[in-house]
Amino acid sequence: MLKGFFNVPVPQNEPVLNYGPRSVERAALKAALESARAQQIDIPMYIGGKEVRTGKKLEIRPPHDHKHLLATYHDGDKSHVTAAIDAALATKADWESLPWEQRAAIFLKAAELVAGPYRAEINAATMLGQSKNAYQAEIDAACEFIDFLRFNVHYMTEIYAQQPQSSKGIWNRVEHRPLEGFVFAITPFNFTAIAGNLPASAAMMGNVVVWKPAPTQIYAANVVMKIFIEAGLPAGVINMIYGDGPLAGEIIFSHPDFAGIHFTGSTAVFQTIWKTIGTNIHKYKTYPRIVGETGGKDFVLAHSSADADVVATALVRGAFEYQGQKCSAASRAYIPASLWPSVKEKVQRDLTSIKMGPVEDFENFVNAVIDERSFDKLAKYIDAAKADKTVEIIAGGSYDKSQGWFIEPTVLKVTDPHYVTMCDELFGPVLSVYVYDDNKFDEIMEIIDTTSIYALTGSIISQDRYAIDKATYRLRNAAGNFYVNDKPTGAVVGQQPFGGARGSGTNDKAGSMINLLRWVSPRTIKETFDPPKDYRYPFLNKEV
Repeated sequence: MLKGFFNVPVPQNEPVLNYGPRSVERAALKAALESARAQQIDIPMYIGGKEVRTGKKLEIRPPHDHKHLLATYHDGDKSHVTAAIDAALATKADWESLPWEQRAAIFLKAAELVAGPYRAEINAATMLGQSKNAYQAEIDAACEFIDFLRFNVHYMTEIYAQQPQSSKGIWNRVEHRPLEGFVFAITPFNFTAIAGNLPASAAMMGNVVVWKPAPTQIYAANVVMKIFIEAGLPAGVINMIYGDGPLAGEIIFSHPDFAGIHFTGSTAVFQTIWKTIGTNIHKYKTYPRIVGETGGKDFVLAHSSADADVVATALVRGAFEYQGQKCSAASRAYIPASLWPSVKEKVQRDLTSIKMGPVEDFENFVNAVIDERSFDKLAKYIDAAKADKTVEIIAGGSYDKSQGWFIEPTVLKVTDPHYVTMCDELFGPVLSVYVYDDNKFDEIMEIIDTTSIYALTGSIISQDRYAIDKATYRLRNAAGNFYVNDKPTGAVVGQQPFGGARGSGTNDKAGSMINLLRWVSPRTIKETFDPPKDYRYPFLNKEV
C-alpha cells in the first residue's frame, strides 16, 4: 500500500455560468431539456450496486407542466429498507479501510463529472423535476454540488491533519474513525446539491449510507447516483431507496447499527425523528449522531438609513427566487415608515416586470411551486389574507393550477407583526411586510427575535454602522446565517457555512469542516517509547 502525506487540489468555488443568449452553455442546456422531455425514463432504486425495480411505479411530472409524464420510479417497502441496510453493512469493512486518498479521488472525480459532461444533464433534471429556472439550477445542481464535493475533500484532510502534541518519549496521535454502523440520509426536494451532499459527506469520511431523497427530487437524484457510480463509488456505500418515510423509519430507527442521521426537511419531521431515536436509544450500539437543518422564517430588517433600491432588490430576490422555496428565503420584512413608500413603489415596479411560466422559457424568473399540496396550502393563506381587512395585497395574490402549480409572487402588508403569515413557514412566493415607526428600531428587533421558533437566516440593511452593530448583536441568536446589506439567501460553500439553531436545526454548518466532524469518531492513541518498569514514583522515597 502506498504511503505519503498527500496534498489535495486547493478548492476553488465553481464559476457560475450565465446562460446568456447565444452562449455555449445555453445551447447545451436547451438541448438537454429537449432530450429529457422527449423520453420517459424508468428510475430504479440502487441497493448494493444493483438497480432494483419493484413494479410499483409512481409518476414524476414537471411542477410547471403536470400533464406531461417525465418519468416513473419504483416505490419500495420494508424489505428494500432492510436490503439497503444489509448492503451498506456488508461493504462497511472494505470501505472504511480504503485509504482516505482513494475515497477523496472518487468524490473529486464526481465533482469533475458534474462540472463537465454531466453539467447540462443535472441542471436540466433539476429544472424539469423541481421547476427551477436555468440560473437557479446552475447555482444549485452544478456549482454548489461541485463546491460541496471539492471543499469537503479539503476539510477532510484538515481534520486528519489536526494532531495533538507529544511529550518527551511519547507519541500522541488521533485517528478519525467512521461511525460504528450506518448513516441514514434524508434529503429535500428544493436543492439537488443538498441531496448529493448529505449522503456524500458522510460517505467521504468512511461511512456507509442509506439515502432516501424526497419523491419530488428523485428525477435529479437519479442523475446524482449515476455520477457517483461513474466516479467509481463502490457498490453498497450509498444505497438510494424510495418509499414511505415512517415505514423506512420504523426499520432504520430500530436497527442496532443505526449510527447517525443527516437530515434536511421540516422541523416537525425532525422532531419526530429525534423523539423516536430517544425512545430507542437503548437499542443502539452507539449514541447516534443527529444532524439536521430544518425550517426557517427568515427576515429582512431595514433601518431608516437604508438605501431603498438595496432593500427592494433584497426583498424581490430573497423572497421570490425559486418561488420562495428555500429554507433561507425572505418571508417576513420589517420596513421603517419613512422608507416604505419608496420600497413599495420599487418592489411593485420590479414585480410588474417579472415573468412567470415554465422553465423551458429562459425569460421566466418565477416558475411553479413543487406540487399540488404546496399550491393548495399557499392558496389558502392568500385567500385568508384577501378576506382579512387588516391585510393589504401590495402585489400578486393570484394563482392558477390548470397547467402547472403557479402562485404569483405575492406581497402582503400586515398591521399586526404577529399576523399568521409573519409567523408560519409558508415555503412559497409570499412575502409579508410590517411597517414600523422609525423610532422603534429597538422594539422591532425584540419582535423579530421572539416571533418565530426558527433561527436560520436574516439580514440587516442599513447605512448606519451603529445600527448594523446593534442589530448584529441583538439578533445574534435569531439567525445562524446573518447578512449585512444583502438578501438572506445564497450561502456559498467555503464562504458562508450554512445552518441555523432553535427550531431551524442543529447548526452543524453544511459546507464546512464542522459538519464533517459529525461523521467521525476520534480515537486517541498514546505510544510510550521507553515505558517505566517500576511502579514506584520518586515522591515515595524516604528523606535522607
